[in-house]
Amino acid sequence: MKKISLLLVSVMSLFAGIVPLVEPNQAPQHPGSRLISPELIGAIPNWHKYGELFVYLQTHWVKLAFLVVLLGVPAIFLIHYLIVGPKVFSHEGRKFLIFPTWQRIVHWIAALGFILLVPTGYFVIYGAFFGGGTVIRVMRYLHDIGALLFALVVIPMTLVWFKEMLPRSWDIKWMMILGGYLVKRKQEVPASKFNAGQKMWYWVAMFGGIVMLITGAMMYVQDFNISLLKNMNLNQIDLLRLAVIIHLSLALLITAFFITHMYMSLFAIKGSIDSMIDGCKSEDELKHLHSIYYKKIVREGKDKDLAEKCKED
Repeated sequence: MKKISLLLVSVMSLFAGIVPLVEPNQAPQHPGSRLISPELIGAIPNWHKYGELFVYLQTHWVKLAFLVVLLGVPAIFLIHYLIVGPKVFSHEGRKFLIFPTWQRIVHWIAALGFILLVPTGYFVIYGAFFGGGTVIRVMRYLHDIGALLFALVVIPMTLVWFKEMLPRSWDIKWMMILGGYLVKRKQEVPASKFNAGQKMWYWVAMFGGIVMLITGAMMYVQDFNISLLKNMNLNQIDLLRLAVIIHLSLALLITAFFITHMYMSLFAIKGSIDSMIDGCKSEDELKHLHSIYYKKIVREGKDKDLAEKCKED
């Protein structure tokens, strides 16, 4: 366990590079004294193990990284929208029931969770900019509510779509053409019920989300005593520092994917959001964006049944 712990520190140190001493006004102060010195900082338990890395990331990179994601990802999609534009499919003719009612319910609960989690997370990170106080406390409460909503449905969502989200050979082809989103014309894209992009979002959101729930709970509780820590040569503060670093790293990734998912649902494909409202996709959209799935249901004779269910639902 000690070797694993030391290896983890070494790997993290590679990413951090040479970690300078934090700025004087941000360094820990000794109770009852305004004296700040390397000796006082070094006296913090295991400061040179995780503390230095933790403060370095918090001081130099966290706010900048989240700002880049917040501004950069939407900017890329704005350029895409202006140059390539949205995909438009006919919604006349047959429609197929793709998502039953209960799947849509758990999806919207998770969606509401993310809608609360992402903006409130930004408020917490930039708390000083927004003046702190009551506003940030409210955002923290809303953040907790979002986490609870996601926690309610993460296991059902993970299980029900697990098999369909497994990588398949045609996902490589989808990635090579980026789902056909870089061209204006409609074309048949190799994808089953979920394309490669949706699969990536699933793995990041579900399993990354589970890790974030765990690390978030650790930061919420803070005061815990696990005997395993002693065997790993870790202190409670070490685990909390790691929890924050992992939580923020995953938050960056999930935020980028969440913005991407929102863009694809609301802007990149006209009417795409309807499939999570009534559960149905038009034949034209299914034939082009999910060609493998469309051919499969036609070959197996399930298309008529799915079309009838769409009328009934």
